[in-house]
Parts: sequence; C-alpha cells; structure tokens
Amino acid sequence: MPLTTTRISPDWPCQVKTPGSYDWERSAAKWLRELIPARYASYPALIRHPVLLARHAQLQVQQEIRVARTALQTARAELPMLGLPESVIEHTIKLYAAEVMQLQHIARSVRAVSDALVGRGPGR
Repeated sequence: MPLTTTRISPDWPCQVKTPGSYDWERSAAKWLRELIPARYASYPALIRHPVLLARHAQLQVQQEIRVARTALQTARAELPMLGLPESVIEHTIKLYAAEVMQLQHIARSVRAVSDALVGRGPGR
C-alpha cells in the first residue's frame, strides 16, 4: 500500500501535529492557548471546544496586529516627544515592523488550524 501524506499549509505551526494524526487537536488547543491571555485559557468553554478557542485566538491576534500597526504608524511622531534618541526610535520602528510581519504569519497559522478544526482544511 502506498504511503499517503496530508498536505498542509506552509503556514501550519510546527507546534501542532498534522491534522488527522493522533492527538492533533490536543496539540492545536495547546498552541492556541499560548496565543491568548492566561485568564481566557482556563475558561471551561474554551477548554472543551477547540473551535471556540481558535476563534478567540483569531480575534486576539487581529487585535495585536492593530496595536502593532498603530505603534508603528505613530512612532516617528510620538517617540521624539518622549526624549528618546534617534537611534532608539529607528530601532523601535524596525521592531514594530518585524512584529507586524510576525503577527501576520501567526494570524495565517491560526486560520489554518481553525479551518482544520472546523473541517475546512486538511485532515477532514
């Protein structure tokens, strides 16, 4: 019998097992819980329903993207008023830009996991 593989998104998080494999949903829930504030991670509804957890993680990451974009867009105008040296301001702008990129990648990863959990992705 030929070996078959499940094709997953390049955005699939390495911390989450391949959809359809043993215990993959548990690994997905563990990874998703790391993306939300700790107080939410203990709510029974989020623990029992990984799809609900994925939805909350999507909202959380979207909000973090908005915050990082705002910080990036306002840095050049607001940071000099705090008395910061130009080198620190430039470093901070690069930091915010990198964070936006990283958060966008995480958002794509959360979307891939969410799709798999609800049956729209690989393994379902």
